[in-house]
Amino acid sequence: MGDFHQHGSITTLHGLYEILDRGEYLRTLERRLESYSESLNMALLLPCLYRDVKAAQALKGICSQIARVRYLRQVVVALGGAESPTQLREAMEVFSEVETPRTKLRIVWVQGPRIQQILREMQSLEIYTGVPGKGQSVWLALGYLLASQESDLIALHDCDILTYDRVFLGRLLEPIADPNSDFEFCKGYYARVSTSERTFKGRVTRLFVVPLVDALAELFRDQGRGELEKFFLYHKSFKYPLAGEVSILARVARGINIACDWGLEVSTLSEVYHRVAPRKIAQIDLAPNYEHNQQELSAHDPESGLRKMVVDIGKFFLGYIRSHGVPLSDSFLDMLGHLYYERALVFIKRYSDDARVNSLNYDRHKEEIMARHFQDFLWEAAERCRREPGIALVPSWNRVLYSFPKAYERIFRAVEEDNLEARKTLRIKRKNPTREDGERSTRAGERSGKWQGR
Repeated sequence: MGDFHQHGSITTLHGLYEILDRGEYLRTLERRLESYSESLNMALLLPCLYRDVKAAQALKGICSQIARVRYLRQVVVALGGAESPTQLREAMEVFSEVETPRTKLRIVWVQGPRIQQILREMQSLEIYTGVPGKGQSVWLALGYLLASQESDLIALHDCDILTYDRVFLGRLLEPIADPNSDFEFCKGYYARVSTSERTFKGRVTRLFVVPLVDALAELFRDQGRGELEKFFLYHKSFKYPLAGEVSILARVARGINIACDWGLEVSTLSEVYHRVAPRKIAQIDLAPNYEHNQQELSAHDPESGLRKMVVDIGKFFLGYIRSHGVPLSDSFLDMLGHLYYERALVFIKRYSDDARVNSLNYDRHKEEIMARHFQDFLWEAAERCRREPGIALVPSWNRVLYSFPKAYERIFRAVEEDNLEARKTLRIKRKNPTREDGERSTRAGERSGKWQGR
């Protein structure tokens, strides 16, 4: 349940609608969005792994909800982990439900030969394209959306949400879609409680990011480093910085560099910090609760689970402060590690009290042990950060076009051809499918001059 509290440099949009009639709220929300869509094209970008297609538990519920909205211009799926045309067709069949006469569906087959050839060409030009993963998939799908020139506003959310409904999507889009607002970027947040286990989730946010950001803001305040203190206070303003749900104006998205690892969410917030005025940034309460699949700790495997997540996030923050003149000396890292753990214990006590008054289960001892692991992972992040030359981000599409002027044309054609072939095999009934897709491919060539001039 939301409140009226505003904290930090950004605007918080609370979930006060929950005290009202939910059905009436949804109808009113969607009427407003349908009105906005008459002059503003909205798109939804869905990063999805092939394993999510096979599991289908959450995905089918998400697709059935999206199929009922009438304000989206495009739904673009960034499909990772699909190794064959057969797997692409399986994904097309699952997602085909969201396509309507108004809403176009396209799937970006990340492992497909056409997309992989484009990546190889970029790499031959010494353009960093990252590594396979959510970040690279989002970047490629974003490239297609920008190349299509059909969307002004882009929303992004994951495909493993077990508690998804249309209010979630509508609230994510409305702060920027509303012509009377002034927002250019919006971040989602929500409660993370397991109803079956009756306990808090979101361990990396609660036990690592929140106390680390708090420690860094305090540290740089005491050192008189005002710019770094301001940066970490900005991150501290977000209620759930690792949420994967955002909406952003397409013109802003063109200039965003993207992390390919688990640092994606915090790096995106940092990119927005440097490109968008705080008054144009909002966070919105999307749902009373949010459940999705969670990672294991994987304390003995540095390349998976929460260990990988914490190390990637830690590397980003430490790389950022190093790039702003702070040497990662042993004495600094020792001080930061102890300050982080001290702050983590403070938050763990607060979480324990919060759980108790809400009749939730909370193992304080287990949480303190987890924070100890995270303290070790922070040192590991520092060691890796010191060995690497800098923060590895995939360049924005604005930057890519300088070195690869035909990037938009190439990625547009690749996606259109992959989708046309998949549709022919599936025999999805559409009005003049080959004609429409052929016309879109022709328009790709006609747009190439515009793309090169951007």
